[in-house]
Amino acid sequence: MLFSRLASCLALLAAAPCAAQGLSIIEESPDHLRRYNECMNLARSEPLKALPVAEKWHAQGGSLAARHCVATAMFGAGRFTQAAAQFEAIARDMGKDRPGLRAELWAQAGQAFMEAGLPEKAAEAQSRALELNSKDADLWLDRGLSFAALKAWPRAISDFDRALTLRRDDVETLVLRAAAWRNAGNPARAYEDASRALKVAPDHSEALLERGFASLARGDRGSANSDFSAVLRLVPPGSSAARGAEAGLRGEQPPAAAPAPVSPSMPTVPPKSGPKK
Repeated sequence: MLFSRLASCLALLAAAPCAAQGLSIIEESPDHLRRYNECMNLARSEPLKALPVAEKWHAQGGSLAARHCVATAMFGAGRFTQAAAQFEAIARDMGKDRPGLRAELWAQAGQAFMEAGLPEKAAEAQSRALELNSKDADLWLDRGLSFAALKAWPRAISDFDRALTLRRDDVETLVLRAAAWRNAGNPARAYEDASRALKVAPDHSEALLERGFASLARGDRGSANSDFSAVLRLVPPGSSAARGAEAGLRGEQPPAAAPAPVSPSMPTVPPKSGPKK
């Protein structure tokens, strides 16, 4: 989501003058915009081919748009730490201009750091993003997931709280917070969040799974088994949700771990083929 919005902004910047500190002026021309779009499409589909193309364009004066294409291609090629550094550098070089755009660049850096297995650095970058834009629920979700990866459950829950003030009764956020409450050792609050999510989406398999584990922790084996059985009716055999439900039916609680995003609509990073949308 963040990648798609940022790509749209940079596509506009590629076709308009950019007076950001530390950046060359981006020439206003249809050719420049076309070149950016072509570079980004290649970065999404064939990042290894896109990288030298983007680097050459940058050397020729492509400026912000070219640098973003370089970073995107690096991400797609699995060079996550380098991509994160590039996103951070672009954000810094913009000085104080366009705070919304800089927030999304910091957010992209955070996503790249998460994919690189560096949640502490991800949280730092996401904090920079939130300093610039505290009204974006996805930014709070991203940092909450970084804190969850660090097993900093109270901080993760706090960020999920903030996301829910911006997007009330969002099922995805409620399930993530339920998982965080479970990992924090508070099954009663986990049960409340999972039940609230199920009022909105009664057949949500991850919400059912979380409510089942919460019931299990509270000693209500009958309610837990009912939810686990419902999960098995909804998900493919052998899926992670199915394995979790089967473990729950055996009376096993999952180990403490960071809650995973529960919907393909909310990735903390885009797929390896490049930014989403």
